[in-house]
Amino acid sequence: MDKDEDCLRSVGILTSGGDAPGMNAAIRAACRTAIKCGMEVYGIQRGFNGLLDADAVRLDFGSVSNIINTGGTILKTARCRGMFSPEGVKRAAQGVKTLGLDAVLVIGGDGSMRGATELSKEGVRVVCIPATIDNDVGSSEYSIGFDSALNTAVEAVDRLRDTNASHGRMSVVEVMGHTSGQLALSCGIAAGAAVVMVPGKKYDIIRDVVQVLKSAKRSGKSHNIIIVAEGVEGGAARIAEVLRALTDDDLRVTILGHIQRGGVPSALDRIRATQMGVHAVKLMTEGTFGRIVAVCGGQISDVGLSEGLRMTKETGRDFYETVAEVSL
Repeated sequence: MDKDEDCLRSVGILTSGGDAPGMNAAIRAACRTAIKCGMEVYGIQRGFNGLLDADAVRLDFGSVSNIINTGGTILKTARCRGMFSPEGVKRAAQGVKTLGLDAVLVIGGDGSMRGATELSKEGVRVVCIPATIDNDVGSSEYSIGFDSALNTAVEAVDRLRDTNASHGRMSVVEVMGHTSGQLALSCGIAAGAAVVMVPGKKYDIIRDVVQVLKSAKRSGKSHNIIIVAEGVEGGAARIAEVLRALTDDDLRVTILGHIQRGGVPSALDRIRATQMGVHAVKLMTEGTFGRIVAVCGGQISDVGLSEGLRMTKETGRDFYETVAEVSL
């Protein structure tokens, strides 16, 4: 744990990588907590790009009013190619000095935290909050945006089920999640999918998919849902192509895409984001930096940045077993 007793006068907040519902709630909580602790707060624009360009705006209580219920991020976000080079990182660190910031709060996923790690090597004091619908940050059980994206995906599948039942149809639905199966498996369980396919797991298409569908048909089921994570090779389109050659089902492909990122954040995402935002600023006021705010055992805590990035997250065996148990 890195301690620094210097008084904090100003803190910058940035959101980086893919947007996630609840980012605004985290910005709001961190901003208000920091102001109450006597700090000036600046919103860094467009992720790390705002540091490279020394582009930030002063935030106050009014700036973050009425945003807890909004999706996206008021600070804008983007992936920053400049952070992939030592020169770019040095320029970002110089941007911190130009803006007069004593510390930076980085809200984003794994890539954002790696960018924060490089900044810390240049002497920038950072704290990170995991925010990604993929929920693939190994150091935390939960990432901001996951619950909202899951609810969006489940609602979409529920709507497809109505049409499938009417037509006796099968839907192959692709959900987001990058290379993680967290979103797909959770959606599959919540939506009652017959089959869920995730990256990194080997499938026998006959045994694991076709036989399951035939078993469902023998039991009298006239329609089915297959959930495919975007990281599965070829995605839903390839799986559907294979199934068309092996079955006589009326089959449709639906790719949910970026609708899973937008929209009103769920109550859980608002609560977690608020708790994480407050905790992040409390760490700063204690002079504690180089930390990732995390949910561990259902509680808000924090882990070291380098330690946290070494952690990997595996989907629990119970998720796979649950899907298998309830499919026909």
